Amino acid sequence: MDQRQQKEYQDYIKQITPTHSLSKQVLHAFLTGGTICVIGQGILVFLGKTGMDEKAAGSWCSLLLVLCSVLLTGFNLYPSIVKWGGAGALVPITGFANSVAAPAIEFQKEGQVFGIGCKIFTIAGPVILYGIFTSWVLGLIYWIGTLAGAA
Repeated sequence: MDQRQQKEYQDYIKQITPTHSLSKQVLHAFLTGGTICVIGQGILVFLGKTGMDEKAAGSWCSLLLVLCSVLLTGFNLYPSIVKWGGAGALVPITGFANSVAAPAIEFQKEGQVFGIGCKIFTIAGPVILYGIFTSWVLGLIYWIGTLAGAA
């Protein structure tokens, strides 16, 4: 390649390579996650004022946030929120609900078993698997520690 072609190629690479601003991404994630948390806190306060106990209100809050996330995923709105808010939309329980609902919606045309049944946990599955495995390992370490008199 001569110098002109190499320069054209470098200019092309600069043109198509996306630029990222870390401070902008952090701000978007903070605002998105903060908004989700404010909505959750609003639900908790509202349910508390209805006379519901704290534990039941927390369960209902989680259920409502998951429902909202699944509905937004179904209407193809949650991906836009994720694109703008990044980790702020993916880390809360709403992001987990999205990661379960999105593959189910995407693969529903392949049928109940081979579509939804096989693909629903493609994203969330590893999180569930390693979460359960890690809790089992930590429980085993704790149990061994209690047998040894450390706990």
